[in-house]
Amino acid sequence: MVKKVFSNLTFWVLFAITAGILLGHFFPEQGVAMQPLGKYFIDIIKLFINPIILLTIVTGICGMGDLKKVGKVGGKAILYFEIVTTIALLIGLGVGFLFEPGAGVNTAAVNKGDISKYSGAPISISWVQFFKDNITIQVLLLAIISGIVISKSAYKDKILRGFYFSSKYVFKGLHWVMKLAPIGAFGGMAFTIGKYGLATLIPLGKLMLCVYVTMALFIFLILGSVMRYYKISIWKFLGYIKNELLIVLGTSSSEAALPSLMEKLEHMGCHKSVVGLVVPAGYSFNLDGTSIYLSMAIVFLAQVFDVTLNMEQIITIIGILMVTSKGAAGVTGSGFIILASTLAATKVIPIEGLALLLGVDRFMSEARAITNFIGNGVATIFIANNEKMFDRSRMHKAFHKHDINDY
Repeated sequence: MVKKVFSNLTFWVLFAITAGILLGHFFPEQGVAMQPLGKYFIDIIKLFINPIILLTIVTGICGMGDLKKVGKVGGKAILYFEIVTTIALLIGLGVGFLFEPGAGVNTAAVNKGDISKYSGAPISISWVQFFKDNITIQVLLLAIISGIVISKSAYKDKILRGFYFSSKYVFKGLHWVMKLAPIGAFGGMAFTIGKYGLATLIPLGKLMLCVYVTMALFIFLILGSVMRYYKISIWKFLGYIKNELLIVLGTSSSEAALPSLMEKLEHMGCHKSVVGLVVPAGYSFNLDGTSIYLSMAIVFLAQVFDVTLNMEQIITIIGILMVTSKGAAGVTGSGFIILASTLAATKVIPIEGLALLLGVDRFMSEARAITNFIGNGVATIFIANNEKMFDRSRMHKAFHKHDINDY
């Protein structure tokens, strides 16, 4: 029993997160110095993302047979993303108005950050720039085109053998790198606590609590309902991806576990082509956690500055966020660029209010990343079931494995 615990990745990631919190809290300078451990781990994982997307989509499309189905899956995914992220925006606004996390906040007591690099942010996000800068989307499009071309090639079988061979060793390499997850989680958590400190949470504690509770409700009520529609337990799914969730928690990055999520979704019964299309697209267009945070942050700032938003302004906010929350994916500082853009568009909330959020934004990034991560997993399962490209027998087998990392 003891041997099994000490060989379990979940145990070591939890241990690393706890150790990182303690080091960052009691020895802040040493905690900040641990940043490279988290950063380099994420950088290494990023090396696997695009090859896995390419291999998964090409082999998936070639194995699907009917190319019309590829377009159908993509269309349904985009429609699903728009509906669910809009619901997330509305929930964020609703909770913000209901619980008023910004009411009575003493701005003098809050540590303020420098917003100079955000104050000149453009009011809209350039979609041309988005596609130019987002390598994941470029690889996704390249993979789709390649899959279609190869599926019609006379040398299809020979080419696919090379793809399957490459896929085998890419995933084997990923499994080895994932053994370093505790080190990455330790570095990420030690840096966050060491740099920002737990004390920064106190003045904005109500906002933090509202964000975390809202995202938890969204996961279990909204996403849980989506899963229940096809008689799948959200709890069992979360248990199945618990290692990945802990890695996202420790590193504050959904990228750190994205390749592993794709593998697990395929292993639990989602067709390879659905996984390859939905997960990478969702990474850019299905940001449920980000949508909740952005809408709630705007309501929070309005309450801090005692600004009453009328219905026209609320509709404007929703409209802007429906576009920019997707178009800014992958852009450094995108959260604050979106907030600055929205504040500039409404012209009723001081843009300087962003400074209040800088101190606690890092602590809320974990909630955003985890919600985005789960949301993309649920989206893939929903689309796979809806297209009858889901193997329930594989799901039951995957859910009941004692060690879900042992494939």
